[in-house]
Amino acid sequence: MRDRPTVPESEEDQAGTPALQPQPERRRWPREAAGHAPRSVAPPALVPVRFSTRELHPAEQFQAWRTHMAPLAEVRLPDNLPPEEGFVAEQTAWHCGNLLIVQQRVAGHSYLRPQTMLRASPIDHWCVELLHSGTTWTEADRRVTENAPGRLVFRSLGYPFRGRTTAADGVLLFMPYELFADDAAVLGEANNLVLSGNLADLLITFIEGIEPRLDRLTAEEIPRIVHTVHDMVVACVASSARPDAAGAQTNKGMMERAHRHIHLNLHSAELTPDAIARAIGISRTRLYQLFEASGGVLNYIRRRRLQQAHAALSDPSDGRPIAEIAEAAGFDVAANFTRAFSHEFGVSPREIRKAAATERPVAPVAPAGRHRGSTIGDWLKALGN
Repeated sequence: MRDRPTVPESEEDQAGTPALQPQPERRRWPREAAGHAPRSVAPPALVPVRFSTRELHPAEQFQAWRTHMAPLAEVRLPDNLPPEEGFVAEQTAWHCGNLLIVQQRVAGHSYLRPQTMLRASPIDHWCVELLHSGTTWTEADRRVTENAPGRLVFRSLGYPFRGRTTAADGVLLFMPYELFADDAAVLGEANNLVLSGNLADLLITFIEGIEPRLDRLTAEEIPRIVHTVHDMVVACVASSARPDAAGAQTNKGMMERAHRHIHLNLHSAELTPDAIARAIGISRTRLYQLFEASGGVLNYIRRRRLQQAHAALSDPSDGRPIAEIAEAAGFDVAANFTRAFSHEFGVSPREIRKAAATERPVAPVAPAGRHRGSTIGDWLKALGN
């Protein structure tokens, strides 16, 4: 009988247990290495506008700062500091539609926004001030508020105020009155208010997270950020409001009174220049002068109605037909509404509604250069446009 060929003893025979054999890969596609989610490839949407006195002759620096700030406040040097010693001030502004973010570094000085300035000023914006260094003291309606790093102050530019600052570095968030028009009951007369508590700490963290990313934000992200800032500010004010704040302010600016009246009567057929002038106690000529920077009072009303229509179309829970929203905005002809809406926002009403259904916000298209004015007043007047 033939000898069988010698077979090497298997690992099973040696160890008494079956050997593990490599199994074939059963995935349809090869496994990808773990890593971070891909970053957005959309191009940055914001182009900063800068102001600086650094390159000027020292004797000219403060005058340049005074001219730049003139639409907002009168600024003055400390008593013992002559202009010849120089005054370095820098601002970098980022225009986010209904939000203007201004990063500021400035030397010590005082500032004043008097009642006489409010009578002719179209500026009645809200402002949130966050300091990274330095200290400010601001008085409004005989109440002084101190701001320092790690604190937030909420202030209306529709009221007179005055104050002073040491050399300071910080960020200012300016928002138009209209952005908070529906929150009047919450904001009440909350002016020159220190925002405090956990919600204020979260807002500080959010702002500090936005700052280093401003040059990378995309057009899709900006409306979400504006919406978040709005909601967080309202929540902070509601939890920080002084119990004696209601009714404390009696000297609000003429523009804020006009804006408030227009908001409360926005859908009234009787909202005319004559009716507005009578309601706030000024002449029609004075009313026209007040809204001259906004393109006229009728243009302002039309834009406010279009903004409300935009908000309705952006709300997925608002199921009204576009024609019904157009009629509520004062347009009897759908084609006229579409034309005016597209001119104002750069997109059609149908595109906004479609974007809302897919939860992909559409950033309004800004006409080139409209926020590139030479003063901070030009920057503020462009907000919401």
